[in-house]
Amino acid sequence: MVFRNFRFVTIFRILLLTATIFLFFYTITLEYFITPFLVGLIIIFQIYLLFKYIDKTNRDLAGFLESIRFSEFTRSFKIEGLGSSFDELNKAFNDVIHDFQKVRSEKEEQYQYLQSLVKNIDVSIITYQRDGKVDMVNNAFKKLFQITTIKNINDLTTISPELVKTLLNFEPGKNCLVKVQEEDDILQLSISGTEFKIHHKRILLVTIKNIQSVLEDQETESWQKLIRVLTHEIMNSITPISSITSTLDLMFKDAEKNKSIPDMETIEEVHMAIKTINKRSNGLLHFVNTYRNLTKIPKPNFRIAGVKELFDDIKPLMLDEIGEKPIELEMTVEPESLEFYADTKLIEQVLINLIKNAIHAMENRENGKIIVRGFLNKRNRVIIQVIDNGQGILKEVLDKIFIPFFTTKPKGSGIGLSLSKQIMRLHGGSIAANSKPDEGTTFILTF
Repeated sequence: MVFRNFRFVTIFRILLLTATIFLFFYTITLEYFITPFLVGLIIIFQIYLLFKYIDKTNRDLAGFLESIRFSEFTRSFKIEGLGSSFDELNKAFNDVIHDFQKVRSEKEEQYQYLQSLVKNIDVSIITYQRDGKVDMVNNAFKKLFQITTIKNINDLTTISPELVKTLLNFEPGKNCLVKVQEEDDILQLSISGTEFKIHHKRILLVTIKNIQSVLEDQETESWQKLIRVLTHEIMNSITPISSITSTLDLMFKDAEKNKSIPDMETIEEVHMAIKTINKRSNGLLHFVNTYRNLTKIPKPNFRIAGVKELFDDIKPLMLDEIGEKPIELEMTVEPESLEFYADTKLIEQVLINLIKNAIHAMENRENGKIIVRGFLNKRNRVIIQVIDNGQGILKEVLDKIFIPFFTTKPKGSGIGLSLSKQIMRLHGGSIAANSKPDEGTTFILTF
């Protein structure tokens, strides 16, 4: 007879065991010896079967938990013939196993996808521990350094000791440039990365890009711009000098040919020509000296300073510069305790230059206003903005304003903004400009 209900079977077994126990005591009263012994063995066997029967649920649950613990999700659970409550337990077990199988399959697919992406991306990627032990490199890394395998960062010593030193001492969040000189090639490497923790191990994930061609393109473009400006300035001085000296040469040849003494008018012309040559020569000399000054920026003397303190030092000077002009100067700092790490003398020079440019941009303009504001941006970096509502800068001009000697002012030297950019680079920051014609200009200093 097959019993398909757990409760019924359990109750039946308990009743049967009770009857057997009753039979055991009954045979003892009859003073039998063999029969009580046999009945006792039957009682023990029934208890064993009852315990095994009831313990099956615990064993199935233990098996289920072990499957989860050891990620063994191929197993299925079948608890049949124990009633509806165990059918629900069986279904719950198998549903959980199926969900784990699905999650594991999705993770495996995601892992394979990321592995394929990392291996085939054209950016060199390497992950390693602080002691130099390498966990993974992709194909682009192997191709860049012409290697087939790498187990430790120190294996790159034959390629570049400087690269090894940079990687071992790498600080997450920073960008580094390393130059690698090979026998027949030069690599300009841009290195950036991050650090994370996996199973109590700190892993560095670093990306390496060869930017040699980019640097060469930018360097060539910068040189071309600089040469165009230098050529323009030099030709402005050399052309009239060449023309005047040619004229003087003809005058003296005519005088020599005619064997005549120059009259006062001729002498006056010669005198004017010499004065012009002298003036243009001095202008060219001034230009060369200005160029030399552009390359002689002093090394910054960094200190922690308050932005409000800097503004308070500059404001009286700029109000004196504005004078009677219809220009309002407003300086704000949020928060007032805002501090930054800089050489305040050099930053003063930058701000004075920018404010003077703003004053010049509002010539012949009513209700001019200049706003200088300091604040923290969303990346927690100190920002100083110089904003004016002047005539603005044309888009084609805006791209050239930081080129040395480029200027739109009749008497400008064209080095103010270039100097400002170099000063900001020495501070590890940047300077940028936004402008629209007739709407004003904003210069942004980022520290």
